[in-house]
Amino acid sequence: MLFDKIKESLKSENQVNYNKIIKKLEFDEEQSNSSKIVIKAPNIYIANYIKRKYAHKILELYKKETGIEAIIEITTKTVKPKTYSTEEILTNSAPSVLIPEYTFESFIVGPSNQFAYTAAKTVAHNPGKSYNPLFIYGGVGLGKTHLLQAIGNYLKTKLKVLYVTSEQFMNEFREHVRNHTMDIFHEKYRNCDCLLIDDVQFFSGKEQTQEEFFHTFNELYSQQKQICLSSDRPPKKLNDLVDRLRSRFEAGLIVDIQPPELETKIEIIRKKCEINGIYLPEEVIEFIATKLNDNIREIEGMIVKLNAMAKLLGIRDITRDFAKQALKEHIKDKKENITLEDIIELIAKEFNIKPSEITSKSRNQNIVAARRTAIYLAREFTKESTPTIAKYFGLKDHSAVSHAIKSFNKKLEKDNNFRIKIEELKNKIQLKKGE
Repeated sequence: MLFDKIKESLKSENQVNYNKIIKKLEFDEEQSNSSKIVIKAPNIYIANYIKRKYAHKILELYKKETGIEAIIEITTKTVKPKTYSTEEILTNSAPSVLIPEYTFESFIVGPSNQFAYTAAKTVAHNPGKSYNPLFIYGGVGLGKTHLLQAIGNYLKTKLKVLYVTSEQFMNEFREHVRNHTMDIFHEKYRNCDCLLIDDVQFFSGKEQTQEEFFHTFNELYSQQKQICLSSDRPPKKLNDLVDRLRSRFEAGLIVDIQPPELETKIEIIRKKCEINGIYLPEEVIEFIATKLNDNIREIEGMIVKLNAMAKLLGIRDITRDFAKQALKEHIKDKKENITLEDIIELIAKEFNIKPSEITSKSRNQNIVAARRTAIYLAREFTKESTPTIAKYFGLKDHSAVSHAIKSFNKKLEKDNNFRIKIEELKNKIQLKKGE
């Protein structure tokens, strides 16, 4: 079959992408004809990726085999096909890919992202006038892309919105330089009302790309067009970025997204379950929140995996024990080389006190709570004996440690919220030591 031959050609170019993406594509023989290729992808994300990365190559290979200049449709079972000509793919003049689900309404707000959320919403309601540019930074999977796309989805019916990744911007720039078609590139990027660019940290070290983006930025800014950027770190920490571009980034509003607090994380997991049509008991949701890291995209993947495993194994009710076994490769439960100093450092940060205060004689309520928590975790995670722990924390003897731990365990049994917070602290210790 011709499409199988095309897939084999793509396989020889990139084995990893073939295994993860290309081999999942299906040729729709019923909808295709000699001048139109219809390809089905498993989901909208893969469909959009294939459009950006492989559609042009597929058309090239098809023309090579048949001599026919065709168009391509990339669809899924639930999404209406979009048709792209060779010219549209080459110039990337097809509309930016905005994921409809990424809205302000579907974004779970907590203390860790409240400022970024509010800033993004303000920009969406008053583009080009409030906070221009808006620069959002934070770790992987914390919601930067969601907020950028929420701005785009809010404005797309009113203004000309362009959302791209930094990689797409760079690739298009190189392509148009090579083809001597920079007028098309400028038409696209300098005539939009709102430009959203994801992961601008990848501009670092790319001098020509930075030069081009500098002029694009100035052109849009002078017309009071909105510019929104995301990165994994703030502008001042972007190495190999020219000073004049860094100064442009710093001229607007810089906001960060921190890892979600436990309550926010639990709410996010509930929302992801709702979106994916998955039911998980509350104890399983809490387990996932405390045991997995803060990358929300990874957590969503784990939720889907957990549900799929349960269905394949014929398990009707997903329990905490089943979740623990199913996700064991992603849970750090090893107690390797954790020291009293590690615990003191973490607890001091969590309780916003000095490490020295934990081992002091202070009877301040907050310090006492921090000290008791540290003693409990020291017994849980270190190889130190109770006499050693007692001496370290300035207690009379080992019986004081035993008494403190007994009281702590009683509170864990009675107070579910307290238990969840301690589970999160346990996870942080293990994740920190596993880095």
